[in-house]
Amino acid sequence: MRPVAFAMLYIVCLGLSLGCVGVLRSVAIAPSESAPTALAASVKVALPPRPEGVRPVHGAGGELFTEKQCLSKEGSLRDICFHHLARQRAAADLPGALLACATVNRPRTRHECTADIAELHARVDRLRALELCPDIPRKKWRDQCVFGIALSTVGTDPVEAFSLCDRAGMWQAFCRHDVNGEIAVVDLPLAMAHCAAEQGDHLTRVSCWHGIGKYIARVDLGRAFAACREVPAGEYRENCAHGLGWAATESGGVAVAKQCDAAGDVADSCRLGVAYNHRRFDVDAALAVCSTVLRADLRARCEVFASTGVIGSSG
Repeated sequence: MRPVAFAMLYIVCLGLSLGCVGVLRSVAIAPSESAPTALAASVKVALPPRPEGVRPVHGAGGELFTEKQCLSKEGSLRDICFHHLARQRAAADLPGALLACATVNRPRTRHECTADIAELHARVDRLRALELCPDIPRKKWRDQCVFGIALSTVGTDPVEAFSLCDRAGMWQAFCRHDVNGEIAVVDLPLAMAHCAAEQGDHLTRVSCWHGIGKYIARVDLGRAFAACREVPAGEYRENCAHGLGWAATESGGVAVAKQCDAAGDVADSCRLGVAYNHRRFDVDAALAVCSTVLRADLRARCEVFASTGVIGSSG
């Protein structure tokens, strides 16, 4: 793919990510009246893996960029090119990556660039990567820098990865959701233990279980159903099933709703996850999923959200 075409594709994809942030930031799940839980009846789950829906950091990948190419561009295309050049250099040439980020004109993109290369360099030298974060002027991206490093640490040191979320500031709850979800894929007992020991606010506690369902479902739907059955009954299990339905829809589409019966007593929450995700692409199909929800309060909430994109009350 030509450099300009790649950059334009990046802009389009980023725009789509930004457009669905309102959906990702707030999802309501309520336990059934008979659920053995003492927690509040309305739960909001934090979902976004990145501030403002920014795409994951995958490293260089794809086409290689050069400084000469980037200097030949103007405006946003120039900034995008240097951003990708920095990511390309991050693992093997940290000074060169920092120089590329410094050449980005737009401050927001420059801060994001530094956070990205820190996440990528953490796979080589975590301590040096963490040293980059305090130098980012804007708090959102300074905290995102730590968040990204935590994500990159899961594969080598899951305990340290989870601990790093305590330093992620405004993204702490999101970090715990995503990092523990990643941990669940490779070490479910450890992820379960993290959620059971969680002492944060209500949002943080329920979102921990949501992340388990979401991340395992992205790699193995059968394992995700089994994992959610191990989650404590009530709204914790409801949130696990919602995350499962949401994530499975990313690859399986609305047809995933037909498999939600495997979630047992929380099948309706699985269907909500499917509908909430799919309404971004097809409102009518999402409403059709809502019509299969058996619990009246969840069905009403599902229909409101699928129709309007607004979180409804618990009824």
